[in-house]
Amino acid sequence: MIDILISLLIAGIAGGIAKSLVGFDRGGCILSIVVGFIGALIGSWLAREMNLPDPFPFSIRGTEYKLIWTIVGAVIFTAVLGFIAPKKNK
Repeated sequence: MIDILISLLIAGIAGGIAKSLVGFDRGGCILSIVVGFIGALIGSWLAREMNLPDPFPFSIRGTEYKLIWTIVGAVIFTAVLGFIAPKKNK
């Protein structure tokens, strides 16, 4: 149970960082967590396909997290999401 909560926290942080880097201001905490999880999938896949090392891996309770690639993947996903989402009227 604790591992799931830690994963949610890390995904939320990575998604929040990605959303602020891209300038995507929609959604809240739940969307940041979703963006973080999808970003982790995209970033891990991208690093694996290009044989790129993980510069700063860290481990919590035996689970290794690759925060840099999670943020990179989340930025890519958020940029694509920003292009396909309808513009917000102000």
